[in-house]
Amino acid sequence: MKDETGTASRSHWYLYLLVSVSGGAILAVELLGTRVLGPFYGVSLFLWSALISVTLAALSAGYAIGGRWADRNGTLTSLGWIFAIAGAWLLTIPWMRGFVLEITEPMGLRIAVLAAATILFFPPLMLLGMVSPFAVKLRTSTLTEVGRSAGNLYAVSTLASVVAALLTGFVLIPALGVSRLLLVTGTMLLLAAVLALLLERGRSRGKAAAAVVIIILAAASPFLGAGNNPGADTVAFEESPYAEVRIIDYLDARFLIIDGSIHTFVDEETGGNLFPYVHVVELSRIFFDEPGRLCLIGLGGGTIARKYSRAGWRVDAVELDPTVIDYAYEYFLLDPADADVSEMDGRRFLRESRNRYDMIVFDAFGGGNIPFQLVTEEAFGLAAARLEPHGLLVINVEAIGWKDEIVASIAATLETRFSNVLALPIAEPPNKLGNVILIASNSALELPGELPIPESRFSLEYDQAHAWDNRFEPDTRGAPILTDDRSPVDLWAERINLAARKELHHYFRDAKVSW
Repeated sequence: MKDETGTASRSHWYLYLLVSVSGGAILAVELLGTRVLGPFYGVSLFLWSALISVTLAALSAGYAIGGRWADRNGTLTSLGWIFAIAGAWLLTIPWMRGFVLEITEPMGLRIAVLAAATILFFPPLMLLGMVSPFAVKLRTSTLTEVGRSAGNLYAVSTLASVVAALLTGFVLIPALGVSRLLLVTGTMLLLAAVLALLLERGRSRGKAAAAVVIIILAAASPFLGAGNNPGADTVAFEESPYAEVRIIDYLDARFLIIDGSIHTFVDEETGGNLFPYVHVVELSRIFFDEPGRLCLIGLGGGTIARKYSRAGWRVDAVELDPTVIDYAYEYFLLDPADADVSEMDGRRFLRESRNRYDMIVFDAFGGGNIPFQLVTEEAFGLAAARLEPHGLLVINVEAIGWKDEIVASIAATLETRFSNVLALPIAEPPNKLGNVILIASNSALELPGELPIPESRFSLEYDQAHAWDNRFEPDTRGAPILTDDRSPVDLWAERINLAARKELHHYFRDAKVSW
């Protein structure tokens, strides 16, 4: 390092440390945004688009404002206050979150997600964007070294972002959880603020006092997380590598909720299924004279796996999230003998497996969140290759109305691989949010006999009879075929997701849970 006279100057190691902290924090905050907002809105294409847009806009504003401020007052003291305010803001996010989500929910999914992301994350990200221009100003001694100084500082900041992105997604979120990681990130920024304030030459008592206050705030930050808990009705809660997973006991029922979407719903005392769509999926067994082999894509709480296994079927289940697998065993009475569970992506399993199945059930969709790679022509081709000639592919889809465009398009895509496609609707009335079970086969889809007459409106017999009596062949005229290259299910799922979230929040309005 050299000053303007060309002689060696004191080291600027602290500037590289400060830009590393800011660069790492930027990526950590961006990734944490999906977990802060995902349980309320769902982790969708819109959420990622909103967070990326807010991040880039905030950094652009930070670069512009920071550069101008640095030219006027480019001191370590100013830089310290930038870090301090950004850190303090992050510490408040767990408390602001509930209020922000409440006021933005009526805006509709797209605007609400964008507004919430802007309110919560734009200010700290803008402040962090100001750090690099300040560091360049402080590091540069002569015009001849501006380019090199700027390049080195931005390179270090970007490398820190890469490391933070990998650590946040691969290690820190699963290990610490979202709230704790926000507190850790905020605390690191506060400590960086202290470093900047104390390194300023000619520091005054005021600066020293400010540093002491920030140190106290940083020291207290681990205790600030105590007030942010998932709620008394939440039996179990974990930030897995893939989603926020929680078990809620409410109104004598137990729920498995993944990123704010119900995936399993059972009687709290007996463990008996309360989800009508599971009863309708069970109806598919009646097409077979004897138990066969089932491949279940999406384990959830293991209700379907349990029911088929205890009816004599051999079950292979596929679940990507290890936390979901653990919770199925611990909280939903799944026994290791019920299914051979593989922890991997469902499509990868179908591609690598050499087994043949009498039935394959796709049950990895919930709350309007549909992994697009599981509803394409290519995915259905893999499933068809794994089925016996008489086999069935059964797909659980959530839709608004029996004849929703998403139902028609998935059915049209199924028709590229199967000769017969039947829809079994569940929602009452027909235009309401609810599940539709699609059954596809190259064999005739006719039951061998009459279904039992239901004795109760709320029973397995009623759900199955209602679905079968209202069965229909989807009208697929003009419906687009979904492919790996083009699958707009994320766009169609937006209104389904919004309707499902409204119902979920209304249902749990009196529960002791925090989203």
